[in-house]
Amino acid sequence: MIYYSVLDITPSTDKWIEGYVSSANRLVSKHGGKFLARTTSHEQLEGKVSEATFRTIIEWPSKEDALAFMKDPEYIPHLEARTKGSTSNHYLIAGKDELK
Repeated sequence: MIYYSVLDITPSTDKWIEGYVSSANRLVSKHGGKFLARTTSHEQLEGKVSEATFRTIIEWPSKEDALAFMKDPEYIPHLEARTKGSTSNHYLIAGKDELK
């Protein structure tokens, strides 16, 4: 089953971004993922305001692929840099419609 990573990220420093992006590009691909969106162009249409600088959506072939990416030893230092240098939320969402 397809899964999606949905992230909102607000950097507190930009020191981590350059090294993060090139590594994330390679490692997402290594684990079968595909970036669907990485953008500052977003607007909230409903709900309590949730500010974020970047919104990112990654499509994964499976939950296992997404989790393997998160646990990849090559990714861990970049994840730590991102979480230290930003306020980030990461949601893993199953690609299914449970309300049919």
